[in-house]
Amino acid sequence: MAEITVTETEQRRASAQILDVREDFEVAEGMIPGALHIPMGQLQARLSELDPAVHVIVVCRSGNRSARVADALNGAGFSADTMTGGMIAWSRAGLPATQRS
Repeated sequence: MAEITVTETEQRRASAQILDVREDFEVAEGMIPGALHIPMGQLQARLSELDPAVHVIVVCRSGNRSARVADALNGAGFSADTMTGGMIAWSRAGLPATQRS
């Protein structure tokens, strides 16, 4: 599993699938615009919502859960990276976040 920075994620946002695996209460604080929210515990049941032909960038709060999910996705035939530092790093970098409705 490869790690990519928040800057690289921002640059690749339009061409990759951003998968946010945080819990609902965490996502309520904001998420990357255009990201798909599937809590880590629901991923197996909702895997069909991801396009296996499009690269996946996995995001969580700090980068720990997303690393495990990216490994699992790569093992399932997807191409996936984890965003280093998670949403903590994203917010600290001043990058855009949307409130979930």
